[in-house]
Amino acid sequence: MHPANKNSCTSILIGRQATIDGSIIIGRNEDGGASLPKHFMVYPHQEGQQEPIFKSKVNKFQLTLPRVQYKYTATPEWTDQSGVFAEAGFNEYGVAMSATESIYTNNLALGADPLVVDGIGEEAMVTCILPYIKTAREGIERLGSLVEKFGTCESNGVLFADQKEAWYMEIVCGHQWLAQRIPDDCYALVANQVAIQEVDFEDNYNFMFKDDLKEFVLEYHLNPEPDHFNFRLIFGTKSEADEHYNTPRVWWGQQQFSGPNEQLPTSEDLAFVKKPQHLLSIDDAKMYLSSHYQKTPYDPLSKTPQAHIYRPISLAKTQESHLLQIRPEGPRDAACIHWLAMGVPAQSVYVPFYLGINQTPKFYQEGGLPYDNQSAYWLYKLAGILVDGHYSEFGQLLSDTQKKVNIYLAHQVQQIDRQAQEYSTAQKLEAFLTKSSCQNAEYAAQEYRKLIARLITASTDFSLLNFQTDLNL
Repeated sequence: MHPANKNSCTSILIGRQATIDGSIIIGRNEDGGASLPKHFMVYPHQEGQQEPIFKSKVNKFQLTLPRVQYKYTATPEWTDQSGVFAEAGFNEYGVAMSATESIYTNNLALGADPLVVDGIGEEAMVTCILPYIKTAREGIERLGSLVEKFGTCESNGVLFADQKEAWYMEIVCGHQWLAQRIPDDCYALVANQVAIQEVDFEDNYNFMFKDDLKEFVLEYHLNPEPDHFNFRLIFGTKSEADEHYNTPRVWWGQQQFSGPNEQLPTSEDLAFVKKPQHLLSIDDAKMYLSSHYQKTPYDPLSKTPQAHIYRPISLAKTQESHLLQIRPEGPRDAACIHWLAMGVPAQSVYVPFYLGINQTPKFYQEGGLPYDNQSAYWLYKLAGILVDGHYSEFGQLLSDTQKKVNIYLAHQVQQIDRQAQEYSTAQKLEAFLTKSSCQNAEYAAQEYRKLIARLITASTDFSLLNFQTDLNL
């Protein structure tokens, strides 16, 4: 739950047999506020003499951390005055984590196990989990144990992945949690609702959970259909807000990936995991997180009466969007890519940063409030702001720039893959991947600077002070 806007985020998870190249992909839009700058950082491997203590600035939660911290990437807030909110990244073992997808628990369940004011929350999760795990399952175990010990101050969904599998974890009450493995041939979309459905407590390969979760539900009479265990039905909500704010985002993605069907955007029965009708690529994942109901009456950019009845996926309040791709071939440092779109993904581009980098570009480490003309965050936000008022005039120009940059970056990934195999030492590979990632970021930024120059120049003729002069005068 981000402090600026608790109604946040849209997530996607894709299993390795559901992708065109065998990748595992997890990702999320971080929706917090229209002007909340983000940075992108690499935190190095550290082995201190003492165990550090994490102290939350959101509440009084604090935790003694392990002495050894693995290297990891993250996208923290521009200032930690209101908390870190590291949000997403990879660690040196190739484990990916994204936290969190805000979800909402019903009153009956919260009455049985209320949220804990000083429990662990979104602000602390990546910082306290990602640098200390070697697999996705370890991440779930570590976070689950902290929720059980300290409680949580929010209901949240958390994404994990490694070279073998992708997982979605839901923390629904003060101390209750469950996680489901995404089937290899499936994908899952989540939009601010409790999403996991049928649970098999005998299947430890596909489910992880608090040891006494089933007993808790029985003790407090929370299950309206006792002949089976539907996690969403037991802990979730079914409100009018859900049907206009949440379910349409899942519906639209399932229509794209699994084909049209008769389900409505407001359906409360959309499946958690689905098989795609064709293998999905990283571009399909980018498309989903950048989408706003294109080619439907619900597109906010259209002029139909239904244009604003459903909350879009790519939102003006998106701070950054990320896709964490784990590819099946090549050295780990080159196989794992953190695709990062600063600002609104519908108006930005996803830049590939490799796990093996030892630093990020300087302009990704800058930016705050108010606006500046240097940072990556404000560069991409400015382009979107300039397009916003004149989509009919500038939409195609933006689209052309995005297409050009995306093609270039896709080609660079292919080139880098081939060249990465030539480096004989980890140090040389690290230097190459860092240089290549920074060059890709600079190319995308330069193309957006050109776009902004054209937008500003063309916008000078849209003033309300214009007047059509009679040619005879």
